[in-house]
Amino acid sequence: MSVGANFVNHRPELNFFYQSLVCPSYQLVPTVLLHILNIYTEMASEQIKVGDIIPDVPLSYVPYDPKEELKACTRPIAFKIHEQLKGKKAVIFAIPGPFTPTCSEQHVPGFIENADNLKSKGINYIICVSCVDGFIMNAFGKVIGSTDKVIMAGDGSAAFCNALGLTQDLTKGGMGIRSKRFAILVNDLVVEYVGVEAAPGTTVSGADAVLAKL
Repeated sequence: MSVGANFVNHRPELNFFYQSLVCPSYQLVPTVLLHILNIYTEMASEQIKVGDIIPDVPLSYVPYDPKEELKACTRPIAFKIHEQLKGKKAVIFAIPGPFTPTCSEQHVPGFIENADNLKSKGINYIICVSCVDGFIMNAFGKVIGSTDKVIMAGDGSAAFCNALGLTQDLTKGGMGIRSKRFAILVNDLVVEYVGVEAAPGTTVSGADAVLAKL
C-alpha cells in the first residue's frame, strides 16, 4: 500500500481526491499526493474566529479529588462542551505538550495564579487542553498543582483542536499532531476572543492577555 493510500484510509472523506489522482496504470508520486491533500485539509480546517460557536466536541478529564494519590490512574470522563458551557463564561487555553518547558513554567502556572482574578471577572470555567489523553492531563495537573482551579482536559485524537482549526504537526520533534498554543474566551458558547501564538512564548494566549479582554 502506498503512502498516499494509507493516508486516505485514515481520512475517508479525502478518498475522492486519491481516486481522481491515481489511475490503474500509474500511481502519483506519494509526496505530490500528500502535498495536495495537505492543501485540501488546510482549506477544510478554517481557524475559529470571534462570533463563531465553539465546536461541540467532548474532551476527556478527571474531576479534581484532593484525596487522589499522585500515582492513581483514575478513569477519565467526558467533558461535554455544549452541555457544560451553555450559559457560562469560560477560558479554554491549549498547550502543545504537558511537562514541556513553556507549558510547565509559564502557560499553565499563569492561569493557576490568576484563577481567582479570572473568576472575579465572571469566568466560570478555566480549561487547559492538550492533544494527549485524559490520564496524562490528570497526572500533569496533580504535578503542577492545578487543583480545582483549572480543568485539565485531554483531546487525545485532536478532534476538538482540529475542529477549531488550531493543530500543528510536530512529527519531526517526535510529538505527532498537537494543538497550537492558544487561548479562547467563550460566552454562552459564542467565541469572544481568540489568541494564537505565532512564536514561542505566551503573549496573546497567556492569562494576562485574557484578563485584558474581560
